[in-house]
Amino acid sequence: MSEASKLALARWQALSHDQRCKAVASTRHQITRIADNLIEACRSPQRTEDLETVASELIPLCDALHWLGRRGSRVLASRKVGWVGRPLWLWGSRAIVQRRPLGTVLVLGAWNYPLLLVGVQAAQALAGGNRVLIKPPPGCESATELLASCFHNALADHDIDPSIVQVIDSSVAEAQRVMANGIDCVVLTGGIETGVAVMQQAAKTITPSIMELSGSDAVVSLNGSLQDVKLADRLVRCLEFGLLFNSGATCIGPRRWFVPKSSQATKQIIPKLITRLQDAGPVSVHASARQAVADLVQSAINPPMNHAAATDLIGRWDVNRLRYEGLMHPVVLDNVPEDHAILQSDLFAPVLSIVSYEKIDEVIDAINTCRYRLSASVFGDRVEAERVANRLDVGTVCVNDLIAPTADPRLPFGGRGRSGFGVTRGREGLLAMTTPHTVITQRGNVLPHLLPASESTVDLLTAVLRQRHSSTLRERLAAIKSITTAARKS
Repeated sequence: MSEASKLALARWQALSHDQRCKAVASTRHQITRIADNLIEACRSPQRTEDLETVASELIPLCDALHWLGRRGSRVLASRKVGWVGRPLWLWGSRAIVQRRPLGTVLVLGAWNYPLLLVGVQAAQALAGGNRVLIKPPPGCESATELLASCFHNALADHDIDPSIVQVIDSSVAEAQRVMANGIDCVVLTGGIETGVAVMQQAAKTITPSIMELSGSDAVVSLNGSLQDVKLADRLVRCLEFGLLFNSGATCIGPRRWFVPKSSQATKQIIPKLITRLQDAGPVSVHASARQAVADLVQSAINPPMNHAAATDLIGRWDVNRLRYEGLMHPVVLDNVPEDHAILQSDLFAPVLSIVSYEKIDEVIDAINTCRYRLSASVFGDRVEAERVANRLDVGTVCVNDLIAPTADPRLPFGGRGRSGFGVTRGREGLLAMTTPHTVITQRGNVLPHLLPASESTVDLLTAVLRQRHSSTLRERLAAIKSITTAARKS
């Protein structure tokens, strides 16, 4: 880091939490001024609808910035630890726990949501008092530069050096170079292979990391969700939305749909979903995802000899078109063998596998043992659905909805297993961009650890132990008497 960068960072960190949070939050005003440019920069073969950019990126990002301005300083405020709950033998001590910046945070962006993901992570890192380096994903350089200009202008409006936010080259080599030169935290949104590579390099310098990786998310239909006409209709519309939104390139899009076996309602609702998807046009699958999608779907539909084949319910699968043109229609698979890899894979495409179950425990076990556990959705009677949701070992569970509620700026977001670790967004994500700094002050004269080693000291400390942790009142009262006796001898 240059001397000028060090000076800029020092001045930034010298500001109060409130000053930093409000300066970062004002970025939302800059975003609204160039919203049209940001929308245009996000257009791609996968992002063909401007509405998706506004709804899934600009509004949630500005909401998150607004939340930072209103609540961020309270989250980062120092916490005083006084006498309540203090151990007796620490009589007179007081402490304060402060939140300190990490230093320099490297944010590695993702192509599927180039504004929201990078924007929230950068904003929280800044609010925590850090310097931020942003590596745009290839193809999203323009959108990233525009977003960075919003941060720069907001900081400049508050007389803050905008160089604390920098965009680096989008190449892998540049990210590797920056990490090798030394940073204090790396935040990645990406696939498992990229995550492993980043963690391997971070391990060499013991650099903390937050990994927001992919998912193979489940939608669970309880019996009640299929028998309630309105809820069943919502379920179908949610599945359609989740499959097609952002061309299927959503890490928490539905990939497995668990439905009750031998249910008449199940036999009625599946055709409704197929009908809605039948006329959907083809979507463009990102080049980085095409091969995996083509191989997995093809092997499920046309497996090797002596292996059961899945059923393509829509019937518009064209593996060659996907391989050579990058286009595919939605795919809904039924009768997928339970050991097929497609049920344990993170696909960035509109592919849904239907899995039948007899008992809900089967579903919970299937979800909790899946390698990818980023999110899940449960549809049904609210009380019963929440009961199931509480048993799922995933990062986020939506009840009677999917994807959209995770945009709430107050909520943390992160996964389990191969879906990563650590969180971004919300209170927890903001705290993750800082490190605790504890200062303890001894104001009293009771310092039992400085007493000379003797039998009376052992008696005193043993009595303290019994007074504090004995199970009965009689034992604790007896211990108080022992403390008095031992103290006199000491």
